Amino acid sequence: MTLESLAEQVRQDLDVLGYPRRDWLAPRHTRQAPDVGAPILDVLIVGAGQGGLATAFALQRERVTNILVVDENPLDRAGPWLNFARMRTLRTPKHLTGPDLGIPSLTPRSWYEAQHGDGSWQALGLYPKEAWAAYLAWYRQTLDIPVRPDTRVGALRWNAAENVWEAPCGPGDQTLYARRVVLATGIAGSGSWEVPALIRDALPARLYAHTHDDIDFAALAGKRIAVLGAGASAFDNAATALEHGARELHLCFRRPALVNVNPYRWAEFVGFLKHLGDLPDADKWRFIRQILRMGQLPPADTYERARRHPGFHLHASCAWQSLELRGDTIQITNARGEGHEVDFVIVGTGFVTDLGRRPELRAIERQIARWADRYQPPEGEQHADLSRHPYLGPAFEFTERRPGEAPYLRTLYNYTFGGLLSLGFGGASISGMKYSVPRLVAGITGSLFVEDRDAHYDSLRRFAEAEF
Repeated sequence: MTLESLAEQVRQDLDVLGYPRRDWLAPRHTRQAPDVGAPILDVLIVGAGQGGLATAFALQRERVTNILVVDENPLDRAGPWLNFARMRTLRTPKHLTGPDLGIPSLTPRSWYEAQHGDGSWQALGLYPKEAWAAYLAWYRQTLDIPVRPDTRVGALRWNAAENVWEAPCGPGDQTLYARRVVLATGIAGSGSWEVPALIRDALPARLYAHTHDDIDFAALAGKRIAVLGAGASAFDNAATALEHGARELHLCFRRPALVNVNPYRWAEFVGFLKHLGDLPDADKWRFIRQILRMGQLPPADTYERARRHPGFHLHASCAWQSLELRGDTIQITNARGEGHEVDFVIVGTGFVTDLGRRPELRAIERQIARWADRYQPPEGEQHADLSRHPYLGPAFEFTERRPGEAPYLRTLYNYTFGGLLSLGFGGASISGMKYSVPRLVAGITGSLFVEDRDAHYDSLRRFAEAEF
């Protein structure tokens, strides 16, 4: 089977499953100046990575077709896979499904076998990241998902007169109008990538980079590098630097030993993936707090990829105390008074949850409830970053910090990693997509039907299609 014939099979499968077929949302246009007559989208999706594309597909299946997906990157660079993701393969098992939404011909396996033939799936270990990016591109094209690339969304504003969101978009000065908005902006979509002040205050920007940054690894050939952090991305960047000829690489982390148990593998069962969001707040907190306590590990192949290089050095119990620049040499001193001299620093400390850092939320973030507004954990179980997570409703919708102040927040959905505490593995996770996308989309379609119930009732009263 070729990719063309597989795409035709997808279309046939969707046709077979295409009940009900009737569109049910009436077109709308703005009535107020200055944009009288501008079309109003039913749903605007910000982010054209795997979460945004799967959400768009699920909406199309529910006959919500007046949608648009926008992404700040070019069409072939949406999502992390061809940008800052420096792993060779996905970290998740190859048999995971998610974007396919239960359509066998649309699964990553079907796509891979159409490319590589019978038996190729059995021979495959983990899914190559470039193959995953190519699969998502084929997915978008096959499903005819409307994506507008090179479009950055600014501060969302609620237009009470029109009962819609205004989304200023650049470049240029365009405003999109939408009844519902889904933020599918990825792993850092509820905050930003974080460089500790210890590094930021001590070094000029040319001498450090975050793992999320566009790093010129070729320029690091022959240099001494320090990486702070021991998660998967830290190891990916360490290996990439060594493969580009770095002379030495010192990977430093706080824990006394590397984490070698992956709690995310434990979580891969129906109960947790589908129903964490049904638990009381105290239970949600203790499950996610425990997962964070157990920590992130580098996958075995990622670990081996780095350590096979003779210049790789691993330093446990190595919290950095200070950095000092001496000429172009960086002197790092740890809490035990030991030091390393390096030429460049790579920061692998992840991201911080902080809705105030999101440009899309700048005008409304003070009205959004965080977990700190709704739940106080027991003594000893506090976690500052978790407390800053948005406190989401059952369909990933934002909730009000003060009841009655901003009811429109229920029409804005946070399908990012920021939904972890409220609803588990959602927007940035392939693992949870099988269950999280239907939850999100059911919330959107349900809210649209309830909002339009009077119009639907009038339609019912006027219905006069005779059967005989």
